[in-house]
Amino acid sequence: MATSPLRQPEPFFEIIIHDAGVNPSLIGLCAGYESGEWRADQCARHLIEWLPEFALTVSEREAVGAHNAVRVVAKAATAVYTSEKYQRRGELGELMLHAAIRQVFQTIPAVSKWYFKDASNDTVKGFDAVHIVAVDDALELWLGEVKFYDDITKAIAHVVSEMRHHTGTDYLRREFAAITNKIDDDLPYVDRLRRLLDPNTSLDQVFDALCIPVLLTYRSPVVSSHSRRTAEYEAAFADEVRKHRSDFAAKDLPTAKRIHLFLLPMASKARLTESFDERLKRCQELL
Repeated sequence: MATSPLRQPEPFFEIIIHDAGVNPSLIGLCAGYESGEWRADQCARHLIEWLPEFALTVSEREAVGAHNAVRVVAKAATAVYTSEKYQRRGELGELMLHAAIRQVFQTIPAVSKWYFKDASNDTVKGFDAVHIVAVDDALELWLGEVKFYDDITKAIAHVVSEMRHHTGTDYLRREFAAITNKIDDDLPYVDRLRRLLDPNTSLDQVFDALCIPVLLTYRSPVVSSHSRRTAEYEAAFADEVRKHRSDFAAKDLPTAKRIHLFLLPMASKARLTESFDERLKRCQELL
C-alpha cells in the first residue's frame, strides 16, 4: 500500500478516466465547469494553494505559522518567476504536474528545484518533478515530465524525445548527484532515498523503482464545445484522451519503465495562464 505522510490541498481536478491496467497508464483530468464556463480561474486559484509545497523545502514548510505565513507565501510565489513574459514560461505546467501526481497518487515531493534557483526568472533544467512513493518496504522514485502546450501532437513528440534523453545512464547519474545535494534532511524516507541514489547503487535497482509521470496539456475540441459535465461529455472526453494515449504509446518510449500518462485537455491555455499570473503577482505583493 502506498503511503504519504503529507497533508495537501483539497482535490480539485476531476478524474474522468483512470485506466491503470495498461502501461502507460492513463489518467484523464479535467478542470471542470461552473456556470457554463470552463473553470480556468478556479484552476488557477487552486494551483496557487500548492505554491509553498512546490517552491519551498520541507523544513521551511514545517516552520510555517501565524507569525510568518504571509512571508512564506510571498517567498514561494517569488521563487516561481517574476517575469512579465509569463505566456512562454513552463513553471505553471510543472506546478500542474506536481498537483496532479500528489492528488492522484499521494506522492511525496523530494526536491524543490525552485528553491535553489539563483534568480527568480532563471530556468531550471532537469526533471520537472522529483517525488517518491513509499510502498510497504519499497521506495518508488517518480521522475516527472510535462509539456504545457496547446498542440497535443507537438507535446507528445517533444516529451518522448526528452524522456529518452533523461533516462540515459550518464544523464541519470548527473541528475542523481544534483538531487542528492538538494535533499532536505527532514524529508520522509530520506535515508532510503539517499541509498537509492547513491553512486554505488546499481541503476538496475533504480530502474526497478522508477516511475515516470508525464503530464500533457492541449487545447481540446471536446472541452471547448461543452459547458458542463454530462454523460455525453464524459464519453467524448474518454474517446479523445484514449486516442491521444494510443498515439503516445505508439512512440519509441523508454522500455522497462512504468509510465503514468496524465492528459489535461483545456478550453484555453491563454486564459488559465493569465489568471494564474495575476494571482501569482498578487501573492508576490504581500510583502
